[in-house]
Amino acid sequence: MKDLPRLTSLAHGGGCGCKLAPSVLRELLANQPVAQAFPQLLVGTETSDDAAVWQVDDNTCVIATTDFFMPMVDDPRAFGRIAATNAISDIYAMGGRPIMALAILGMPIDKLAPAQIRDILEGGREICLQAGIPVAGGHSIDSPEPIYGLAVIGLCHPSELRRNADARAGDTLILTKGLGVGIYSAAIKKGVLDAAGVAEMIASATTLNQVGADLAKREDVHAITDVTGFGILGHGLEIARGAGLRLRLKLAELPLLSRAAELAEAGFVTGASNRNWAAYGAEVTLPEGLTPWQQALLTDPQTSGGLLVACAPGSADEVLAMVRAAGFPLAAIIGQTEEGPAGIVVE
Repeated sequence: MKDLPRLTSLAHGGGCGCKLAPSVLRELLANQPVAQAFPQLLVGTETSDDAAVWQVDDNTCVIATTDFFMPMVDDPRAFGRIAATNAISDIYAMGGRPIMALAILGMPIDKLAPAQIRDILEGGREICLQAGIPVAGGHSIDSPEPIYGLAVIGLCHPSELRRNADARAGDTLILTKGLGVGIYSAAIKKGVLDAAGVAEMIASATTLNQVGADLAKREDVHAITDVTGFGILGHGLEIARGAGLRLRLKLAELPLLSRAAELAEAGFVTGASNRNWAAYGAEVTLPEGLTPWQQALLTDPQTSGGLLVACAPGSADEVLAMVRAAGFPLAAIIGQTEEGPAGIVVE
């Protein structure tokens, strides 16, 4: 049997680093009709939230999302697990619980063995079972690069829906996972990340953000979003724009994967990181003397990253303890919101 190619060698990008630049996406969506035409559509494209939400009745909202990308790791099963975890996260970030998923599959069938593709699907199924949902169907195509993800449906009570626009001035900001997934992915693509580093990245990216649904039951948690391809700055800006607030982030408090700083300083940065900064840098104030590698940590695209949570300041310690107890040991308080023009100040 001939040698099989590395999954990452078949893709021009990987994970959420494949996303269109934020500025490009905003331009493409600029003329989309607003939700007011459909009163039951509580969340559409207006506030850059993580999923669409349709209110069925006084007690039920349906949450719908889709997410797919190309591989950032070479192990097929790990790729499937990461992609599925990432897709399901959008439901948790809206305060909901998933109920079922549909698989999205595009594969270069002339380059990959059937066993590799089965392993990708099996990895996704494993995560869905962990989330307590079935893969109820899907769609597949022959494509020049490997693509896998899910469309996911979830439910929540209207009172538990959490939108970017609902953050309040004075809220404390909590990030639940360490940053650096894109940096690790760049090192994997260059073949320099050791087995321990790969395992650390996979463990982070396959941790389900189920705590989001529990946080949404708390009235003192006002907004939640997940941090993925646009980095902590890009997704922080989505909350800032949606709520009309300024975010103030503390650079020294940002949680990082164990080798993220070392690898960033060594130059392992994705192209998406640079595209992110070009797209939204004008809305961000950085501290004097910030090095390029430190800036790269702020714009690093996260694949299946953590949740960014805005909560009442008096509840921050209790919320943080709750998140850590749910299996997020790197969770940290990283800043706060304040009155001011929408944007981010890093200090």
